[in-house]
Amino acid sequence: MMRKRITTALASAAGVLLASAAVAVALPAGAAAAGCSVKYAVSSQWQGGFNADVAVTNLGDPLTSWAVTWTYSAGQTVTQAWNATVTQSGSAVTARNASYNGSVATNQTVSFGFSGSSGSTNPAPASFAVNGVTCTGATTPTTPPTTPPTTPPTTPPTGAADITVNAATKYQTVDGFGAATPIWGGTWSTAETQTLVGLGAGQLGLSIVRTGISPVSGEWSTQVNALKAAKSSGSGVKILASPWTAPAAWKTNNSRVNGGKLKTDYYDDYAGHLNSYVQYMRGQGVPIDVTSVQNEPDWHPDYDSMDWSGTELRTFVRDQGAKVQNTKLMVAEAVNMNYGYTDPTLNDASARNNIGYIGGHLYGTEDSGRLKPYTLAEQNNKPVWMTEWNFHEADGNGSNIWGNPGNQAVWDETLDDIMRTVHKSMESNWNAYIWWYGKRYYSFIGDGEAAYGTTAGAPLKRGYAFSQYAKYVRPGYQRVALAKSSKANPLEVTAYSGGGKTTLVVLNRSNTAVSNAVLQAPQNITRAEHYLTSRTDNAAAQPTSVNGAQVTVSVPARSISTVVLTH
Repeated sequence: MMRKRITTALASAAGVLLASAAVAVALPAGAAAAGCSVKYAVSSQWQGGFNADVAVTNLGDPLTSWAVTWTYSAGQTVTQAWNATVTQSGSAVTARNASYNGSVATNQTVSFGFSGSSGSTNPAPASFAVNGVTCTGATTPTTPPTTPPTTPPTTPPTGAADITVNAATKYQTVDGFGAATPIWGGTWSTAETQTLVGLGAGQLGLSIVRTGISPVSGEWSTQVNALKAAKSSGSGVKILASPWTAPAAWKTNNSRVNGGKLKTDYYDDYAGHLNSYVQYMRGQGVPIDVTSVQNEPDWHPDYDSMDWSGTELRTFVRDQGAKVQNTKLMVAEAVNMNYGYTDPTLNDASARNNIGYIGGHLYGTEDSGRLKPYTLAEQNNKPVWMTEWNFHEADGNGSNIWGNPGNQAVWDETLDDIMRTVHKSMESNWNAYIWWYGKRYYSFIGDGEAAYGTTAGAPLKRGYAFSQYAKYVRPGYQRVALAKSSKANPLEVTAYSGGGKTTLVVLNRSNTAVSNAVLQAPQNITRAEHYLTSRTDNAAAQPTSVNGAQVTVSVPARSISTVVLTH
């Protein structure tokens, strides 16, 4: 029988993580080399308790049964185990194989885990033995979840899966999820930037930061510190820089505002302008990963703006694009992902070779039927980024509802409009989703504006909801296929593979909970984490139950959650 390899990391949500939250054993060098090798890691720890995972590799003769023994030196007590039968007498602990683990061949690994109680210290056991033979080996520590899940493991699930992940069928590679710095005046503080891009408790995990390219070079320094903080505080953060206008003197209307076209005899100067910005930022220690040619070439408001046609954009990037160095160009951030502004570039080989990305905004895109895969971009291997959307109709007439994390109108809009479009963007094979300002009363962290009741720099409900994607679906992950049972039909789910994990983001916009949903991963799971945001919860850890390659979770009504399965 094939062995089961299951461990989990389940603990009390009220627990306080200790400094020694992850440990590994370095076993005696003189121990017998032919018996076994062991990996022991505390996968999560809180005041008075811990979870541990054990993986034992048999180096000797095949075993039809096994008993792993060790001794605790600080009074730790095993309280509940999974994938093994664990008994304890004083400080001596014995774990025996459960029936489904069966025999163990040479070089085969068997895994089990348990919950325990501990005092103020929790040192690792000094040695292990399998059937009386001392094991050898050292291991790398396992990092525990930032927020431990809420309950100990329950009975493992059995039966057919409700959501089955098919990692063999792959879709787009995710570049990230992000938001913009202020475009006109102001910036993020270092602490605010860390809240937005960090991966720790109370942080939102954004992996893309959008910023503006002022037509006045003297203003470029405004965002340097925030962008440097984003690069250093986050993990793989990309910077997208977008210009709203060229200098007024280069335009047909001699103005920064109300549109106006870039005069053709200034195309070379504009390329130099973009290049100068990129090189300036590079010199400040801020590499600009992506540089847009124009924000909203199809919108001509009475603020900074500039008008282009699709053929003009094609001509510019074809003839001038190579002059913008140390970055990749993007075309063209049209208001509603209008293909007329990007198809000409994609259909011209010379122009196409000078760009790295296709960009567009979400305003009206769904109504126009373009919230779907962009086939021409996919055929030419150009990632599609949704680079701006701003939607906040729940605020009424100056209401302070945004500072109330339990406000129903705010939550309904966040779930049904914002998070639904993130889900649909991922299903459309888009590679990135970037919200408007990251710091605003209706956004991810508050701006402190008194009329709307938010606290400057504090995470908002919308930020926690967005983090269900941003924090756990990391750059480089690839979306993969899945199938759902009728029980799971109310759920809108996307799945991703990367970093040794299978990650699922689950929207339940229905009014009915889906309890004890069984998720089938492509391979056995060593740890399962489930985080939930709802009207009453902010990225709160939830219980899971693991059995081999299956995990059982419950999804409350009107919620968004993320399930992270480590293999």
